[in-house]
Amino acid sequence: MAPKVQPSVIPPSYTQNTPPSSFAEPDHGTLTWHTIFSSPQTPTDSLCCGVAFCRPGDGILHHHRHTQAEIYHITEGKGVVYIEGKEYDVEAGSSVFIPGDAEHGIRAVAEEGVRWFYVFPGGAFGDVHYRFTHEEKQGEAAKA
Repeated sequence: MAPKVQPSVIPPSYTQNTPPSSFAEPDHGTLTWHTIFSSPQTPTDSLCCGVAFCRPGDGILHHHRHTQAEIYHITEGKGVVYIEGKEYDVEAGSSVFIPGDAEHGIRAVAEEGVRWFYVFPGGAFGDVHYRFTHEEKQGEAAKA
């Protein structure tokens, strides 16, 4: 029996020629990313992934949470990953598992920035809802 979802290959030209995504809100972070596999753009049903980049100097993905667990694999550069109150130095070749709902973020520390491959369970990146720590704290303060 043939699988419901068919294999897919994305050529290197995709990330070379497609403009990256970024947050409209600079207080979420100054990184860019290319979502590679995500339905409905690609025929995926159980994983979505992409490549992100924090530029040298001020490159950062601010502290946030999402329901899904996540994996980072650092492909270039050096950075610091923050997970639940602890900081971890990472460099090309490092791999990171981030549990679901864990507060986390990443920043570049090297002159070349830091690039990583990320993976989420679930077929669509659009199903990952980022909850930024500073926004949650502002919401809590407004309720008090």
